[in-house]
Amino acid sequence: MTPVTDRGSLPRWRNAVIVAFALGGITSATVGPRLPSLRADLGVGNGAIGALLAGVTVGAFAGLGCSAAILSWLGARGGIRGALWLIALGMATIGVGAGVAHALLITAFGFIVIGFAIGALDVLINVQGAAVEQAAGRTLLPLMHAAWSAGAIIGAGIGAASAALGIALQWQFAGEAVLIAVCAPILAAALPRATPAQLGHEQRRLGERARGWARGWADWRLLLIGVVMLGVELGEGSANNWLTLAVRDGHRQADAVAALFFVVFAAAETITRVFGGPLVDRVGRGTAVRITTALGVMGMLLFIVATPAWLVLAGTLLWAVGVSMGFPLGMSAAAESGPDPAARVSVVASIGYVANLAAPPIVGLLSQSFGLLAALWLVVAFLALSFAISGVLNSGATTRT
Repeated sequence: MTPVTDRGSLPRWRNAVIVAFALGGITSATVGPRLPSLRADLGVGNGAIGALLAGVTVGAFAGLGCSAAILSWLGARGGIRGALWLIALGMATIGVGAGVAHALLITAFGFIVIGFAIGALDVLINVQGAAVEQAAGRTLLPLMHAAWSAGAIIGAGIGAASAALGIALQWQFAGEAVLIAVCAPILAAALPRATPAQLGHEQRRLGERARGWARGWADWRLLLIGVVMLGVELGEGSANNWLTLAVRDGHRQADAVAALFFVVFAAAETITRVFGGPLVDRVGRGTAVRITTALGVMGMLLFIVATPAWLVLAGTLLWAVGVSMGFPLGMSAAAESGPDPAARVSVVASIGYVANLAAPPIVGLLSQSFGLLAALWLVVAFLALSFAISGVLNSGATTRT
């Protein structure tokens, strides 16, 4: 990494990217606690709610695919500002569609817009995060992803508090939309202006961008980075969706205790990301992920086979550590693996998103035949695969097929 010469602007740049990560986390988690209110306002069943959530997924993949073109068209400042404004538009649309108009199609449009904006924002802020790392000469992306995790906790808290206080869904979403819309230009202004040479590189024709993105899928090292991220995202997605039920049904704990286990998991993952950067700087990306995924495999083994609650809790802690570093370090490695970092980050992010979205239904399907704890052995296997190939995250030249 090359240290930046203007140390005065670096903290503003870094902090702006951290806040952008936090806003993304708030957005991703704020809807969940209000789903009962949204379902009541729309007068629909769980099937329609599932279709609305699928709209977020479809939008997110579209945003991932378009992120390189957005960077080429608007630049980093304009792209991040535009993505945040789209998030604000999507939230306002959901509030109006569900809470005022009670219209399913308007609400669905809002979900798709939010999904697209989050997918695009995810790539753009990770590219900026990798650039901050290069400028600062030290690892910062795990800390930035910790901000996303902290934002998700804040977003879920806002939703839960609004529901408990009886605040109408449209007013909560309108308030958050205004907050994000106001923050967008402030954050964008803190990002560095592109030099003429950078602008020339960013504003390549769309066809060139598309070919660069397609070449990324034929890059063996980039795909292996994606596989590392796939393993850890399977672990994280499984925990987010099934850990509480596994503690309650598999280990026969009370509902409140099961919920506490998930809080411990989320806190441990966030704390590891906050303090993981110095470890990466000392031992390198590959070794850091090898250490954390090894601990994650040990933790999942304890979680599956242990009987005493304290051992299951220890396994939960190690599981959280195991899935904490692979995604941010994979993003960083992808951004540095070759030209056109937005396209390369889009490729590995797509693989990670697929894993996170695929984990819940796959584990649920296996649990029907083998039980929930036994279904988690599949996740252990993929996390072990991430451990085995984690050396691909180390810096090095990229070889194309």
